[in-house]
Formats: sequence, C-alpha cells, structure tokens
Amino acid sequence: MTRDHSPRRLRRRDRNALIRNTLTAASLTALSLTASGCVVVHGEREVLPATTRAEAAKALEQFTAAYNKAGRANDGSLDAHRVTGALADIDGARLKAGHANSPGGNAGYTPLKLSDVKYTIPKKAGWPRWFVADALANKGGSARWLFVFTRHGLNQPFQVAYLTLLAPGDVPEFKKDRDGWAEAVSANTARLAASPEDLSRGYTTYLKSGGSGFAAGPHTSGWRVQRTKESRRPGLATQYIDEPLTAGDYAPLALRTTDGGAMVFFATRHYVKQTAAAGTSPPSLNKDVEALTKGEVKQSLTLEFISNEVALDPKKGTTTGPGRGQVSLLGRIQGLTSARGE
Repeated sequence: MTRDHSPRRLRRRDRNALIRNTLTAASLTALSLTASGCVVVHGEREVLPATTRAEAAKALEQFTAAYNKAGRANDGSLDAHRVTGALADIDGARLKAGHANSPGGNAGYTPLKLSDVKYTIPKKAGWPRWFVADALANKGGSARWLFVFTRHGLNQPFQVAYLTLLAPGDVPEFKKDRDGWAEAVSANTARLAASPEDLSRGYTTYLKSGGSGFAAGPHTSGWRVQRTKESRRPGLATQYIDEPLTAGDYAPLALRTTDGGAMVFFATRHYVKQTAAAGTSPPSLNKDVEALTKGEVKQSLTLEFISNEVALDPKKGTTTGPGRGQVSLLGRIQGLTSARGE
C-alpha cells in the first residue's frame, strides 16, 4: 500500500494532532481546577448571581462600619472606598460641610444600625455586578432603606451607588427563580413603558416641560407645582436647570418585578439659581451651604444638587395598577454638592 506523504497530507495530520492535544490539555486543566476547587469563570459572558448572600451581607456590614466612622469624624476619606456614583457625591458633600463647621468631628452623631435585612441579588452576564439590600434602620421611622451595591471587577469592593428610603408598602415584589435569584433588566429594553436608559433624560425633560410619561406625585407634578411657587417670590427670581446622569456609576439599574415591570434606580443633576432684584438683599446662606459655596454672594447664588431616584416602570401596554401605564416615582434623595456666589 502506498502511503501519502504529500505536504498537504502531513499538514492535515499535524493539524488533527494539534486539535487532539489542545482538547486533552483543556480537559486536564478543567479537571485540575475542579479538583482543587478553583474554577475560573468569565463573568463578562456567563449569566451568574452577582454575588453570594454571605458576600452581600459582608459588603453591607463593611459599608455600615465605614459610613458610621466617616459620619462620626466628618471625614469623607473614611468611607470613600465604600460609596460611588450619586451617593458618593451626596455623602461626600455632606461630610465636607460637616468638617468645615466641626473639624473635630460630630460629637452628636448617632450610628446607623440596620435590621431585618433582605437581599435581592440578580443573575446577569457582564459587569457591573450589583445587588440591593433592603433594611429597617434606627433612623427614618418605619421607612425601608434600599442600598444598591455595585462593582466592576472581582478584585474591587462592592460600593453603594444608590440609597433611597421608601415606605414599606412601596417596595415591590421582585421576580425570582426557584433558587431565589432575581432578574436584572436590560437598560435598553423596549418592553417597559420607558427604557431604563431613557428615564434620567425623560425625567429632566418632564420637570421642565411636563408631559404624560410620569404619574402624578410629590416627585413629579408636586415638584413642578412647588417650583412654580418658588419662582414667583417677590424680589427673588429663581431659575432651574435639570441634567440627566447616565454614564459610569450613574447608569440606571433595574430589577424585574412580578407583574412584568421593573424597579429602576437612576440619577439626575439639578441647578437652582436665585437672583435678588436690584435694591434687595441677596439670598441668605445657612452654615452648611456657606461651607460648600465658592465666591461672594452679592446678588445671586447658584446651587448644584445631585439626586438619585427610584421608579416603578410598568410593562409596556399596562393600563391598570399604580400609574396606569405611567412611570411612578417612588422616592428621591437629593443633596447639595456645591454652590457659587456672584
């Protein structure tokens, strides 16, 4: 029998041998990793729980400890590694003002203590990984404190990007699988009344011009009415500028609810400019505002606020229930981050 020793035949045999060797090496590597208990998973591709329940509890414990330490000392550097996004801006400015007025610390600080904690951990592919901790606290009465923890890599700590307080009855039921893992909703989904990625821009547009996209409430129609009243104060003109925040750790995060809708956390920036009429006194400042103000307030004061909101975004086509198909704003926490006098 004649054997084919042509270059083409040899290349094919070499290639087949290479494939067999590669598969064998891969199998041995997988067996070795499994036997040692160390399995490398590509989080950017695999749909996995964002974290374990034990790790989520540890992250909340570490955040609370750092938050209390910073609050007692009026020192934002002590919890900077545990906050990000909107909360980092709000919390950082609060501590900056506190330090300016009480550099020795806050002697009257009451430590935050949490109880009855519930964790909602979604399964998802890619980064960031995130979860929600919902707890009672020794502050805020009966309100539930909702912390949204996020991180962008396994070697990074979980940080709180969003914090809001809600009445117990306002926290919805989240859709979960049989193992108790929640479902993260894509920011660009078209299956909701509004895509989560459009909520920040939609909300700032609504505050300026109104519209039918948001249900009536204290953070929507009520806030617009309040602004109208404030802008008509004799001797003081008030102007408002609202800007969306959507990038990085200000990006919206959404969880599927049992009714097919979603609970969405998002952020916005707001400017309020107050200008005194000629011959009248300029806007007055309290000590916390003064600590964050640059320039001299001769006639006008421009205040910058960062706000984080939480909304119920119903399933597209919904005509019943809260909002009747409109986005309902459940809560909003806003903090002064800077001011400028002119």
